[in-house]
Amino acid sequence: MTDALGYPLDLHITPGQACDLEGSDAFLPRIIANSSIEAVLADKGYDADARLITPLTAAGIEVVIPPKSHRKFPRDYDKDLYKRRHLIENVFATLKPYRAIATRYDKTKGNFSAAIFLACSLIWLN
Repeated sequence: MTDALGYPLDLHITPGQACDLEGSDAFLPRIIANSSIEAVLADKGYDADARLITPLTAAGIEVVIPPKSHRKFPRDYDKDLYKRRHLIENVFATLKPYRAIATRYDKTKGNFSAAIFLACSLIWLN
């Protein structure tokens, strides 16, 4: 999860074979509880009505997620605002130079998340 400027705010580590929505399940209660969040930007992997879109729209948060191609009735979304999603991808790009993170040297979830939190704090300090 990042802020509007592309700085990392929080992370949730899931197994490599896990669905993208598992990460959203961890963040959804915090997003809804935070009254300063106006919009949520995500890619097509998060296009799930009951699990993500309906709770966010009920909380008054704008959902900027392009619809999957197999939808019978595609939803509208703000294409101009969606262009800012590259800031989320930029966080991953700034983490890649840290070799221990890119190759996942740490075997345990705790050690790996600690390394990512350390790298994210360095991103904030720069």
